[in-house]
Amino acid sequence: METKIVRVPSKPPLGQFVAPGDAASRLERWEVDIEDRQTLAALQAAGKYLRESDTPVAFPTETVYGLGADATRSASVKGIYEAKGRPSDNPLIVHVSDLEMLRDLLSAPSEETSSRSGDPIPEKYRPLIERFWPGPLTILLPNPQPSKLAPEVTAGLPTFGVRMPSSTLALSLIKVAQRPLAAPSANASTKPSPTTAHHVQHDLNGRIEFILDGGPCEVGVESTVVDGLCDPPVILRPGGVGIDELRSCPGWENVTKAYKDASEVGKAAPRAPGMKYKHYSPKARVVLYESSYDDGNAGVTPADYQDLVQPATNESTSSGNQSRRLTRTVGVIRTRRWHLGAGLKWEALHRDKAGVNGGETEDTTYAVDEGTLLDQEGNAVGKALDIDLGTDTRGIAQGLFSALRELDERGAEVIFVDGIDDNIDIAAAVMNRLRKAASEIRS
Repeated sequence: METKIVRVPSKPPLGQFVAPGDAASRLERWEVDIEDRQTLAALQAAGKYLRESDTPVAFPTETVYGLGADATRSASVKGIYEAKGRPSDNPLIVHVSDLEMLRDLLSAPSEETSSRSGDPIPEKYRPLIERFWPGPLTILLPNPQPSKLAPEVTAGLPTFGVRMPSSTLALSLIKVAQRPLAAPSANASTKPSPTTAHHVQHDLNGRIEFILDGGPCEVGVESTVVDGLCDPPVILRPGGVGIDELRSCPGWENVTKAYKDASEVGKAAPRAPGMKYKHYSPKARVVLYESSYDDGNAGVTPADYQDLVQPATNESTSSGNQSRRLTRTVGVIRTRRWHLGAGLKWEALHRDKAGVNGGETEDTTYAVDEGTLLDQEGNAVGKALDIDLGTDTRGIAQGLFSALRELDERGAEVIFVDGIDDNIDIAAAVMNRLRKAASEIRS
Protein backbone atom coordinates (compact mmCIF):
# COMPACT_ATOMS: atom_id res chain seq x y z
CA MET A 1 0.00 0.00 0.00
CA GLU A 2 1.03 3.63 -0.44
CA THR A 3 1.82 5.48 2.78
CA LYS A 4 0.59 9.07 2.82
CA ILE A 5 1.73 11.82 5.18
CA VAL A 6 -1.12 14.19 6.07
CA ARG A 7 0.02 17.41 7.70
CA VAL A 8 -2.28 18.35 10.59
CA PRO A 9 -1.39 21.46 12.60
CA SER A 10 -1.72 20.80 16.33
CA LYS A 11 -1.83 24.50 17.28
CA PRO A 12 -3.94 26.34 18.23
CA PRO A 13 -5.59 23.85 20.63
CA LEU A 14 -8.04 21.57 18.84
CA GLY A 15 -10.42 21.20 21.76
CA GLN A 16 -10.87 21.53 25.50
CA PHE A 17 -11.81 19.59 28.61
CA VAL A 18 -15.24 20.21 30.10
CA ALA A 19 -16.91 18.93 33.25
CA PRO A 20 -20.56 18.18 32.38
CA GLY A 21 -23.21 18.39 35.06
CA ASP A 22 -21.81 18.15 38.57
CA ALA A 23 -18.61 16.35 37.53
CA ALA A 24 -15.72 17.68 39.57
CA SER A 25 -12.80 16.51 37.44
CA ARG A 26 -11.24 18.86 34.92
CA LEU A 27 -10.52 15.82 32.70
CA GLU A 28 -14.05 14.43 32.59
CA ARG A 29 -14.77 14.98 28.89
CA TRP A 30 -12.71 16.16 25.92
CA GLU A 31 -14.69 18.16 23.38
CA VAL A 32 -13.30 18.74 19.91
CA ASP A 33 -13.35 22.35 18.74
CA ILE A 34 -11.67 22.74 15.33
CA GLU A 35 -12.32 25.77 13.16
CA ASP A 36 -9.98 24.81 10.30
CA ARG A 37 -12.01 22.70 7.87
CA GLN A 38 -8.98 20.92 6.44
CA THR A 39 -7.80 19.82 9.88
CA LEU A 40 -11.28 18.69 10.89
CA ALA A 41 -11.69 16.74 7.66
CA ALA A 42 -8.33 15.01 8.14
CA LEU A 43 -9.19 13.94 11.69
CA GLN A 44 -12.68 12.78 10.72
CA ALA A 45 -11.25 10.70 7.87
CA ALA A 46 -8.64 9.18 10.17
CA GLY A 47 -11.25 8.47 12.85
CA LYS A 48 -13.55 6.72 10.38
CA TYR A 49 -10.60 4.72 9.08
CA LEU A 50 -9.71 3.61 12.62
CA ARG A 51 -13.28 2.42 13.26
CA GLU A 52 -13.60 0.50 10.01
CA SER A 53 -10.12 -0.60 8.94
CA ASP A 54 -7.74 -3.19 10.36
CA THR A 55 -4.68 -1.16 9.37
CA PRO A 56 -3.32 1.18 12.06
CA VAL A 57 -2.80 4.94 11.73
CA ALA A 58 0.36 6.75 12.90
CA PHE A 59 -0.16 9.95 14.87
CA PRO A 60 1.91 12.23 17.11
CA THR A 61 1.74 12.37 20.88
CA GLU A 62 3.86 14.55 23.16
CA THR A 63 6.21 11.60 23.78
CA VAL A 64 6.79 9.84 20.44
CA TYR A 65 4.69 9.03 17.38
CA GLY A 66 2.18 6.26 18.11
CA LEU A 67 0.77 3.54 15.87
CA GLY A 68 -2.92 3.59 16.74
CA ALA A 69 -5.65 1.00 16.30
CA ASP A 70 -9.10 0.41 17.79
CA ALA A 71 -8.27 -1.23 21.12
CA THR A 72 -11.64 -3.01 21.24
CA ARG A 73 -11.23 -5.06 18.01
CA SER A 74 -8.82 -7.98 17.72
CA ALA A 75 -8.34 -7.66 13.96
CA SER A 76 -7.45 -4.00 14.36
CA VAL A 77 -4.95 -4.63 17.16
CA LYS A 78 -3.36 -7.50 15.25
CA GLY A 79 -2.64 -4.95 12.53
CA ILE A 80 -0.26 -3.17 14.93
CA TYR A 81 1.76 -6.31 15.61
CA GLU A 82 1.91 -7.07 11.88
CA ALA A 83 2.97 -3.57 10.83
CA LYS A 84 5.67 -3.29 13.51
CA GLY A 85 6.86 -6.89 13.51
CA ARG A 86 6.25 -6.78 17.27
CA PRO A 87 6.29 -9.96 19.43
CA SER A 88 2.77 -10.93 20.43
CA ASP A 89 3.62 -11.29 24.14
CA ASN A 90 4.55 -7.61 24.42
CA PRO A 91 1.47 -5.74 25.77
CA LEU A 92 0.22 -2.44 24.37
CA ILE A 93 -0.70 0.84 26.06
CA VAL A 94 -4.27 2.08 25.65
CA HIS A 95 -4.79 5.80 24.98
CA VAL A 96 -8.00 7.54 26.06
CA SER A 97 -9.31 11.03 25.39
CA ASP A 98 -10.90 11.62 28.80
CA LEU A 99 -12.02 10.03 32.05
CA GLU A 100 -15.43 9.22 30.60
CA MET A 101 -13.77 6.89 28.10
CA LEU A 102 -11.58 5.32 30.79
CA ARG A 103 -14.53 4.69 33.12
CA ASP A 104 -16.39 3.06 30.25
CA LEU A 105 -13.51 0.58 29.88
CA LEU A 106 -13.72 -0.10 33.63
CA SER A 107 -17.50 -0.40 33.74
CA ALA A 108 -17.35 -3.88 35.29
CA PRO A 109 -15.01 -3.24 38.25
CA SER A 110 -14.29 -5.80 40.96
CA GLU A 111 -14.86 -5.02 44.64
CA GLU A 112 -11.10 -4.93 45.21
CA THR A 113 -10.56 -2.01 42.83
CA SER A 114 -13.69 0.04 43.48
CA SER A 115 -13.44 3.02 45.76
CA ARG A 116 -16.10 3.75 48.33
CA SER A 117 -17.60 6.36 46.02
CA GLY A 118 -18.11 3.78 43.31
CA ASP A 119 -15.50 5.25 40.97
CA PRO A 120 -13.87 2.32 39.11
CA ILE A 121 -10.57 4.23 38.93
CA PRO A 122 -8.54 3.18 42.00
CA GLU A 123 -8.13 5.99 44.51
CA LYS A 124 -4.37 5.31 44.60
CA TYR A 125 -4.03 6.89 41.17
CA ARG A 126 -6.03 10.03 41.89
CA PRO A 127 -3.00 12.20 42.89
CA LEU A 128 -1.11 11.12 39.75
CA ILE A 129 -4.05 11.75 37.43
CA GLU A 130 -4.64 15.20 38.90
CA ARG A 131 -1.00 16.19 38.52
CA PHE A 132 0.33 14.39 35.44
CA TRP A 133 -2.66 13.83 33.15
CA PRO A 134 -2.89 14.59 30.36
CA GLY A 135 0.78 13.75 29.95
CA PRO A 136 3.55 11.13 29.69
CA LEU A 137 2.38 8.80 32.47
CA THR A 138 0.85 5.33 32.03
CA ILE A 139 -0.94 3.65 34.93
CA LEU A 140 -1.60 -0.07 35.31
CA LEU A 141 -5.23 -1.05 35.94
CA PRO A 142 -7.09 -4.36 36.44
CA ASN A 143 -8.71 -5.59 33.25
CA PRO A 144 -12.41 -6.21 34.01
CA GLN A 145 -13.96 -9.50 32.96
CA PRO A 146 -15.59 -9.60 30.57
CA SER A 147 -13.25 -7.02 29.06
CA LYS A 148 -14.07 -4.48 26.40
CA LEU A 149 -10.45 -4.58 25.23
CA ALA A 150 -9.25 -6.98 22.57
CA PRO A 151 -7.20 -9.76 24.23
CA GLU A 152 -4.20 -8.88 22.07
CA VAL A 153 -3.88 -5.56 23.94
CA THR A 154 -2.98 -7.18 27.25
CA ALA A 155 -1.02 -10.15 25.82
CA GLY A 156 -2.68 -12.43 28.35
CA LEU A 157 -2.04 -10.25 31.43
CA PRO A 158 -4.81 -9.51 33.97
CA THR A 159 -3.97 -5.80 33.79
CA PHE A 160 -3.66 -3.14 31.11
CA GLY A 161 -1.72 0.10 30.83
CA VAL A 162 -3.56 3.33 29.99
CA ARG A 163 -2.67 6.96 29.59
CA MET A 164 -4.17 10.25 28.46
CA PRO A 165 -1.80 12.06 26.06
CA SER A 166 -1.39 15.82 26.32
CA SER A 167 -1.19 16.33 22.55
CA THR A 168 -4.43 18.02 21.54
CA LEU A 169 -4.15 16.34 18.14
CA ALA A 170 -3.98 12.92 19.79
CA LEU A 171 -6.87 13.68 22.15
CA SER A 172 -9.01 14.92 19.28
CA LEU A 173 -8.22 11.92 17.08
CA ILE A 174 -9.24 9.52 19.87
CA LYS A 175 -12.43 11.48 20.48
CA VAL A 176 -13.36 11.62 16.81
CA ALA A 177 -12.60 7.91 16.40
CA GLN A 178 -14.92 7.23 19.38
CA ARG A 179 -12.62 4.40 20.40
CA PRO A 180 -9.75 3.95 22.86
CA LEU A 181 -6.60 3.48 20.82
CA ALA A 182 -3.93 0.88 21.46
CA ALA A 183 -0.80 2.72 20.39
CA PRO A 184 2.81 1.61 20.78
CA SER A 185 5.57 3.67 19.17
CA ALA A 186 5.19 3.88 15.39
CA ASN A 187 8.52 2.29 14.48
CA ALA A 188 9.64 -1.10 13.27
CA SER A 189 10.13 -3.32 16.31
CA THR A 190 13.55 -2.86 18.03
CA LYS A 191 14.34 0.31 16.07
CA PRO A 192 14.70 3.79 17.64
CA SER A 193 11.34 5.33 18.46
CA PRO A 194 10.06 7.95 15.98
CA THR A 195 9.81 11.58 16.99
CA THR A 196 8.87 12.92 13.53
CA ALA A 197 6.52 11.78 10.78
CA HIS A 198 9.48 11.12 8.50
CA HIS A 199 10.92 8.67 11.03
CA VAL A 200 7.63 6.76 10.83
CA GLN A 201 7.67 6.81 7.05
CA HIS A 202 11.24 5.48 7.00
CA ASP A 203 10.27 2.42 9.08
CA LEU A 204 6.69 1.70 8.03
CA ASN A 205 6.44 2.91 4.44
CA GLY A 206 4.15 0.53 2.58
CA ARG A 207 2.91 -1.12 5.78
CA ILE A 208 0.34 1.54 6.75
CA GLU A 209 -1.75 4.01 4.76
CA PHE A 210 -1.79 7.19 6.87
CA ILE A 211 0.64 9.17 8.97
CA LEU A 212 -0.81 12.25 10.65
CA ASP A 213 2.04 14.76 10.81
CA GLY A 214 1.76 17.15 13.74
CA GLY A 215 5.44 18.13 13.79
CA PRO A 216 8.20 16.90 16.12
CA CYS A 217 7.35 15.46 19.54
CA GLU A 218 8.01 17.62 22.59
CA VAL A 219 9.18 15.01 25.14
CA GLY A 220 11.07 12.59 22.90
CA VAL A 221 10.94 9.47 25.12
CA GLU A 222 7.95 7.27 25.92
CA SER A 223 5.72 7.57 28.95
CA THR A 224 6.62 6.45 32.45
CA VAL A 225 4.71 3.27 33.38
CA VAL A 226 3.71 2.79 37.04
CA ASP A 227 1.94 0.04 38.97
CA GLY A 228 -0.04 1.30 41.94
CA LEU A 229 -1.84 -2.02 42.47
CA CYS A 230 1.02 -3.33 44.60
CA ASP A 231 2.57 -2.07 47.83
CA PRO A 232 4.87 -0.25 47.60
CA PRO A 233 4.00 1.07 44.14
CA VAL A 234 6.64 0.59 41.45
CA ILE A 235 7.92 2.13 38.23
CA LEU A 236 7.84 -0.50 35.48
CA ARG A 237 9.36 1.75 32.83
CA PRO A 238 11.07 5.13 33.22
CA GLY A 239 9.83 7.87 30.95
CA GLY A 240 8.62 11.44 30.74
CA VAL A 241 7.77 11.69 34.47
CA GLY A 242 10.70 11.32 36.87
CA ILE A 243 10.82 9.33 40.10
CA ASP A 244 11.24 12.45 42.24
CA GLU A 245 8.10 13.92 40.70
CA LEU A 246 6.18 10.74 41.51
CA ARG A 247 7.48 10.68 45.10
CA SER A 248 6.12 14.17 45.66
CA CYS A 249 2.55 12.85 45.31
CA PRO A 250 0.55 11.57 48.33
CA GLY A 251 0.74 7.79 48.59
CA TRP A 252 3.70 7.56 46.21
CA GLU A 253 6.48 8.67 48.56
CA ASN A 254 7.97 5.15 48.59
CA VAL A 255 7.64 4.32 44.90
CA THR A 256 10.53 2.08 43.81
CA LYS A 257 12.13 1.03 40.52
CA ALA A 258 11.11 -2.34 39.06
CA TYR A 259 12.33 -2.03 35.49
CA LYS A 260 15.49 -4.09 35.98
CA ASP A 261 13.66 -7.24 37.06
CA ALA A 262 13.92 -10.67 35.46
CA SER A 263 11.42 -9.89 32.72
CA GLU A 264 13.89 -7.49 31.13
CA VAL A 265 16.25 -10.33 30.34
CA GLY A 266 13.59 -12.63 28.98
CA LYS A 267 12.92 -14.84 32.01
CA ALA A 268 9.27 -13.91 32.40
CA ALA A 269 6.44 -12.24 30.58
CA PRO A 270 6.80 -8.44 30.60
CA ARG A 271 4.52 -6.62 33.03
CA ALA A 272 4.49 -3.51 30.85
CA PRO A 273 5.54 -2.40 27.36
CA GLY A 274 9.26 -1.92 26.84
CA MET A 275 10.45 -4.23 29.62
CA LYS A 276 11.53 -7.39 27.84
CA TYR A 277 12.92 -6.96 24.36
CA LYS A 278 15.94 -5.13 23.01
CA HIS A 279 14.66 -1.73 21.93
CA TYR A 280 15.69 1.48 20.28
CA SER A 281 18.58 -0.09 18.35
CA PRO A 282 20.02 1.44 15.18
CA LYS A 283 21.89 -0.71 12.66
CA ALA A 284 25.20 0.67 13.92
CA ARG A 285 27.14 -0.73 16.87
CA VAL A 286 26.41 1.60 19.81
CA VAL A 287 29.08 2.09 22.49
CA LEU A 288 27.68 3.84 25.58
CA TYR A 289 29.97 5.56 28.09
CA GLU A 290 28.15 5.70 31.43
CA SER A 291 28.32 8.97 33.35
CA SER A 292 30.44 7.20 35.97
CA TYR A 293 33.06 6.14 33.41
CA ASP A 294 36.32 8.07 33.68
CA ASP A 295 39.68 6.86 32.42
CA GLY A 296 41.15 10.34 32.20
CA ASN A 297 39.97 10.93 28.63
CA ALA A 298 37.23 13.39 27.81
CA GLY A 299 35.85 11.21 25.06
CA VAL A 300 36.44 7.93 23.23
CA THR A 301 39.09 5.78 24.91
CA PRO A 302 42.46 5.28 23.15
CA ALA A 303 41.71 1.55 22.85
CA ASP A 304 38.35 2.16 21.17
CA TYR A 305 39.92 4.75 18.90
CA GLN A 306 42.76 2.41 17.93
CA ASP A 307 40.23 -0.25 16.95
CA LEU A 308 38.72 2.25 14.50
CA VAL A 309 41.91 3.31 12.71
CA GLN A 310 44.17 0.25 12.81
CA PRO A 311 45.01 -1.40 9.48
CA ALA A 312 43.20 -4.57 8.49
CA THR A 313 45.14 -7.78 8.06
CA ASN A 314 47.81 -7.78 5.35
CA GLU A 315 46.71 -9.00 1.94
CA SER A 316 48.85 -10.47 -0.81
CA THR A 317 49.30 -8.71 -4.15
CA SER A 318 51.49 -9.35 -7.19
CA SER A 319 54.07 -6.97 -5.74
CA GLY A 320 54.03 -8.55 -2.28
CA ASN A 321 52.14 -7.99 0.98
CA GLN A 322 50.58 -4.63 1.70
CA SER A 323 48.49 -3.28 4.52
CA ARG A 324 44.83 -2.60 3.67
CA ARG A 325 43.16 0.24 5.55
CA LEU A 326 39.62 0.01 6.85
CA THR A 327 37.29 2.80 5.76
CA ARG A 328 34.99 3.67 8.62
CA THR A 329 32.06 5.98 9.25
CA VAL A 330 32.02 6.85 12.93
CA GLY A 331 29.30 8.77 14.79
CA VAL A 332 29.49 10.63 18.09
CA ILE A 333 26.56 11.81 20.23
CA ARG A 334 27.72 14.32 22.83
CA THR A 335 25.93 15.55 25.95
CA ARG A 336 27.68 17.03 28.98
CA ARG A 337 31.28 15.85 29.13
CA TRP A 338 32.67 15.59 25.63
CA HIS A 339 33.93 18.33 23.33
CA LEU A 340 33.64 18.42 19.53
CA GLY A 341 34.94 15.18 18.07
CA ALA A 342 35.03 13.41 21.47
CA GLY A 343 38.79 12.93 21.31
CA LEU A 344 38.88 11.50 17.79
CA LYS A 345 41.53 12.76 15.40
CA TRP A 346 39.61 14.29 12.57
CA GLU A 347 39.54 17.13 10.13
CA ALA A 348 36.25 18.99 10.24
CA LEU A 349 34.83 19.77 6.83
CA HIS A 350 31.38 21.28 7.25
CA ARG A 351 28.29 21.56 9.41
CA ASP A 352 24.79 20.99 8.12
CA LYS A 353 21.30 20.63 9.47
CA ALA A 354 19.91 17.27 10.48
CA GLY A 355 17.41 15.60 8.20
CA VAL A 356 18.75 13.23 5.56
CA ASN A 357 17.14 11.71 2.51
CA GLY A 358 14.70 14.56 2.14
CA GLY A 359 13.76 14.77 5.81
CA GLU A 360 12.41 18.02 7.20
CA THR A 361 15.36 19.85 8.73
CA GLU A 362 13.12 22.04 10.88
CA ASP A 363 12.04 18.94 12.81
CA THR A 364 15.35 18.80 14.69
CA THR A 365 17.19 21.33 16.82
CA TYR A 366 20.76 20.10 16.35
CA ALA A 367 23.29 20.22 13.54
CA VAL A 368 25.67 17.53 12.29
CA ASP A 369 29.41 18.24 12.03
CA GLU A 370 31.05 16.10 9.37
CA GLY A 371 34.74 15.55 8.80
CA THR A 372 37.51 13.15 7.83
CA LEU A 373 38.58 10.54 10.40
CA LEU A 374 42.38 10.38 10.76
CA ASP A 375 44.78 7.82 12.19
CA GLN A 376 47.70 8.66 14.49
CA GLU A 377 49.87 9.67 11.51
CA GLY A 378 47.22 11.95 10.05
CA ASN A 379 46.14 9.59 7.27
CA ALA A 380 42.49 9.64 6.23
CA VAL A 381 40.80 6.40 7.26
CA GLY A 382 37.10 7.27 7.13
CA LYS A 383 34.37 9.74 7.97
CA ALA A 384 33.47 11.26 11.34
CA LEU A 385 30.02 12.60 12.28
CA ASP A 386 29.36 14.60 15.44
CA ILE A 387 26.05 15.60 17.06
CA ASP A 388 25.85 17.78 20.17
CA LEU A 389 22.56 17.37 22.07
CA GLY A 390 23.53 19.99 24.67
CA THR A 391 23.49 19.72 28.45
CA ASP A 392 19.77 20.10 29.25
CA THR A 393 18.23 16.74 30.18
CA ARG A 394 14.92 17.38 28.43
CA GLY A 395 16.71 18.59 25.32
CA ILE A 396 18.80 15.41 25.32
CA ALA A 397 15.64 13.31 25.72
CA GLN A 398 13.91 15.15 22.90
CA GLY A 399 16.80 14.65 20.48
CA LEU A 400 18.07 11.18 21.43
CA PHE A 401 16.08 8.93 19.11
CA SER A 402 16.36 11.41 16.26
CA ALA A 403 20.15 11.56 16.65
CA LEU A 404 20.49 7.78 16.61
CA ARG A 405 18.41 7.64 13.43
CA GLU A 406 20.33 10.51 11.85
CA LEU A 407 23.70 8.81 12.28
CA ASP A 408 22.27 5.48 11.17
CA GLU A 409 20.94 7.04 7.96
CA ARG A 410 24.31 8.65 7.27
CA GLY A 411 25.95 5.25 7.33
CA ALA A 412 27.62 5.23 10.77
CA GLU A 413 29.01 1.78 11.56
CA VAL A 414 29.86 2.70 15.14
CA ILE A 415 28.18 5.32 17.36
CA PHE A 416 29.83 6.51 20.58
CA VAL A 417 27.45 8.08 23.11
CA ASP A 418 28.27 10.21 26.15
CA GLY A 419 25.89 9.03 28.88
CA ILE A 420 24.39 11.23 31.60
CA ASP A 421 23.71 10.88 35.32
CA ASP A 422 20.38 9.06 35.59
CA ASN A 423 19.42 10.00 39.14
CA ILE A 424 17.33 13.06 38.30
CA ASP A 425 14.44 14.17 36.13
CA ILE A 426 13.80 12.05 32.99
CA ALA A 427 17.49 11.18 32.70
CA ALA A 428 16.59 7.68 33.91
CA ALA A 429 14.46 7.25 30.79
CA VAL A 430 17.28 8.49 28.54
CA MET A 431 19.79 6.06 30.02
CA ASN A 432 17.29 3.19 30.05
CA ARG A 433 16.78 3.60 26.30
CA LEU A 434 20.51 3.95 25.64
CA ARG A 435 21.34 0.81 27.61
CA LYS A 436 18.79 -1.10 25.56
CA ALA A 437 20.25 0.30 22.32
CA ALA A 438 23.90 -0.24 23.26
CA SER A 439 26.00 -3.09 21.95
CA GLU A 440 28.71 -2.28 24.50
CA ILE A 441 28.70 -0.28 27.73
CA ARG A 442 31.68 1.36 29.37
CA SER A 443 30.94 1.70 33.09
